[in-house]
Amino acid sequence: MFLPRERADYSAIIDRPRLNLPDGKRMIVWSIVNLEVWDIARRMARQVLPAPTGEVLLPDVPNWSWHEYGMRVGVWRLVEMYRRFGIKPTLSINARVCVDYARVAQACRDEGWEFMGHSYEQGPIHLEPDQPAMIKRSLDVIESSTGKRPVGWLGPGLTQTYDTPDYLAAAGIRYIGDWVYDEEPTRIRTRNGPLVTLPYSMELNDITMMVVQHHEAKYWTQKCLDSFERLYEESADRPRIMAIAVHPYISGQPFRIKYHEAVYEHILRHDDVLHWNGEQILNWYDKEAAS
Repeated sequence: MFLPRERADYSAIIDRPRLNLPDGKRMIVWSIVNLEVWDIARRMARQVLPAPTGEVLLPDVPNWSWHEYGMRVGVWRLVEMYRRFGIKPTLSINARVCVDYARVAQACRDEGWEFMGHSYEQGPIHLEPDQPAMIKRSLDVIESSTGKRPVGWLGPGLTQTYDTPDYLAAAGIRYIGDWVYDEEPTRIRTRNGPLVTLPYSMELNDITMMVVQHHEAKYWTQKCLDSFERLYEESADRPRIMAIAVHPYISGQPFRIKYHEAVYEHILRHDDVLHWNGEQILNWYDKEAAS
C-alpha cells in the first residue's frame, strides 16, 4: 500500500522545466461533463431537498427525480451549447449510463466527446467489494457502447482508496482526475507503472459551487472568469490548465445555463487558448515530458 505522498514527490510548479504548447498557444481549458446513474434503491448521491424529518428514507423519489431531470432535459442544453461553441468536452460517465440512458450516451458519442471512466454507477469507491472487477466492467461496457476503451478515469465524488491507482493502472488507465493538487499534469507511481494526473477542479465545479456552497449561478460565472483571467496572465510564462466540471441536473437548469454560456463566450474571445479533452492533454504531456 502506498500513501499519496509516497506516490508523488513534492514539486513546486516554479521549479519545473517549462512545458510548451504548439503554435504559440498559451493555455488549455479542459471541459468535463459528468453523467451518472443514481439507483433508486440506494441513497442519492446528492440532495437538493432534505428529508422533512432529517432522516433519509428510501426510496428518495424527490432527489432521484431532480437528477433524472438532468438526463431527460438538462443534458440536451449542454449538448447544444458545446456544439454551438465548437467544443468537444470530456465525458465523465458511469458505465451504466450506456445501459440505462443509451440515448444520451449515443448523442455524446456522436458529438465526438471523449468518454472517461467514472465507475459503473454512482457511489463511493470505498464501498465497492471488488474494485478491479468493477473497473473492468466499467471499461468493458463503455468500450462496447462506443468502440473505444477509455484511457482516463475519475472516481465518483473523486473517491479513491489507497490501492485504487494500482488497480486503474493494471486495467490500462493512463490518466486520472482525482488528484486536484496542481495546474499541470504530473506523474504518480503505481505498482503497475506510472499514472498521469490531470488538473480536474473541485473549485470550478457546479456541485461544490451551487449545491454544497449554495452560491447563485452569477457567482459561478464570476469565479470562472476570475480564474481564467489570472491563469491566462500567468500562462505568459508557462502554460496553465483550467478545468471546468459540470452536471446536467445542475448547470442544465434553465435558470443557470446562460451563466455557463457566458463563461465560454468570454474565453472563446482568446484565440491562443486550446480547448482539449483529457486524452489530448495526456498525449501532449507525454510528448513534452519525453523531450
